[in-house]
Amino acid sequence: MDIKQQHNEMVGRMLDHVENGTTDQAEDTLTVPSAAYTDADIWQQEMDLIFKRLPLTVGLTNEIPEPGDFKTLTMFDKPLLITRQRDGSVRAMLNVCSHRGMMLTEEKSGNKGVFTCPYHGWSFAGDGSLRGVADAHKFGEVDKSCLGLTQLPTYERGGLIFTVLTPGLEVDFEAFLGGMIEDIEDLGFEDWYYCGQREIYGANWKVAYDGYLEGYHFAAAHPETIHPRTYSNIMDFRFHGPHTMIGFPQKTIAKLREVPPEDWWKYENDGYDFIRTIFPNVSIFVAPELTQIAQLIPGPTPGENRTILYYLDRKTPADDNARAELEKFMDWLKTVVQEEDYDVGLAVQKGLESGAHQNVVFGRNEHGNQYFHQWVNYYLAEDPEAPPPKP
Repeated sequence: MDIKQQHNEMVGRMLDHVENGTTDQAEDTLTVPSAAYTDADIWQQEMDLIFKRLPLTVGLTNEIPEPGDFKTLTMFDKPLLITRQRDGSVRAMLNVCSHRGMMLTEEKSGNKGVFTCPYHGWSFAGDGSLRGVADAHKFGEVDKSCLGLTQLPTYERGGLIFTVLTPGLEVDFEAFLGGMIEDIEDLGFEDWYYCGQREIYGANWKVAYDGYLEGYHFAAAHPETIHPRTYSNIMDFRFHGPHTMIGFPQKTIAKLREVPPEDWWKYENDGYDFIRTIFPNVSIFVAPELTQIAQLIPGPTPGENRTILYYLDRKTPADDNARAELEKFMDWLKTVVQEEDYDVGLAVQKGLESGAHQNVVFGRNEHGNQYFHQWVNYYLAEDPEAPPPKP
């Protein structure tokens, strides 16, 4: 089944749900221990077995479109340097000089052919190879080929850049990303305009991720922003491995009954919206005004996360006034997510840490949340014989 057919099926189910007052449901409710959001040992397991072993989105193609472009990013204890090569490929490396462990560059982004360590002046090419040793005749003989920057497995597709934080770990990116990356690739993000980014701060990474996976909270938490446009607690789900696509019907969706069913895929943002999530830490919302890609970075403690919100637009702004309007809209979106989602999540975190309840419970209507937690448990179990979760 191609992507358009998948979308048509989801729209058909959303139309039925709206007309019947139903929603997509799991077989039963699911109980999750509150400690899953607060316990330091569990959190460390998640970092070691999920975040340091699976492909993580570390940037967008159009952040570094030209040869020599670079960006830096710190994820947990890993300072990253991501560079665009002359042949158009991307490399991700640890941003650490091989001489004495100094951070190679603290610049957030730019364009460079050579990176020079600020401590002793060793220099590295954009591919991470050691180019020069300062006062080499005094330093002594070294094998430059063994002293390049530490490389990380890297993959680029659909306008997104992925990295595995463990050097040398073999990962089948294609198998892991599955049909979700094909759906994202169909959007053509690499050709969109990169507007910029914002940062927000919230609770445990799973508290934040839970919020992206359901529309049960729309009426209560978003009464003036999302709920006037979108039904609360009506959702449709499609799963690609651990990744999830959620359909949210707008209150205008009934008009699509007048459209041929084979054309429903054309009406994203005009009758319904999709949230696309990439396990374990990315949520993508293609809105009619602007697209938001949320990248959750857990830590530095179990009760915290830092989220980078990247923004894309289908078209390049025509002038400075249009750019200024984009900046205002990004600020507004950031404020909505911080105040109506992440601040709520911080209150949830306090409640979980209070010990008031040993467990939280996910309803049948919270199908995406249930599936997400089943995948977290699957990776933490480290059982190669165990079958992966089924929707």
